[in-house]
Amino acid sequence: MLMTLIAVIFAGFAGAGLALALRFGTGRRLPGWITPLGAGAAMIAATIATEYGWYDTTTGSMPEGMEVIVTHERSAWWQPWTYLRPYRDGFIAVDIAGIRSNEDAPGLHLVNLYVFGRWAATTEVPMAVDCTGNRQLTLIDRPDLSLDSLTDDAPWIALRENDPLRLAVCNEATT
Repeated sequence: MLMTLIAVIFAGFAGAGLALALRFGTGRRLPGWITPLGAGAAMIAATIATEYGWYDTTTGSMPEGMEVIVTHERSAWWQPWTYLRPYRDGFIAVDIAGIRSNEDAPGLHLVNLYVFGRWAATTEVPMAVDCTGNRQLTLIDRPDLSLDSLTDDAPWIALRENDPLRLAVCNEATT
């Protein structure tokens, strides 16, 4: 957030400098209010660029083996341009390269999900995905990761056939 603020401030100075140069370059035929207008326009443009560029920058810096399975788009009334094209302000990625399986439990895989938010800290969520039973279990409050702790009385959540988590983990684990 601090880097975004610094970038927007520098963009304001650059916009004001460009407007001032245009004003003096035209022999002061442009009005004086062109300078703050240039600063404001550059600051708004820098803000828009960082909002729309965040997703590509973040996903581009993820390590090999991470796959985005869900994205969240946002529109806001104070950002009217977002109604024309919403921007992505969050997503969930799964660590495909880190899938762990057990020979004693075919179809059951342990995987880490990562929840990314535009102005939030990244959260790691360990999950158990049962591909044969079409269900998932969050392992945040389960320090014991033995097969005995993943019984049917655990709070499993059913997965749809087209659930992105199920498709990513089960398709990758079978290859």
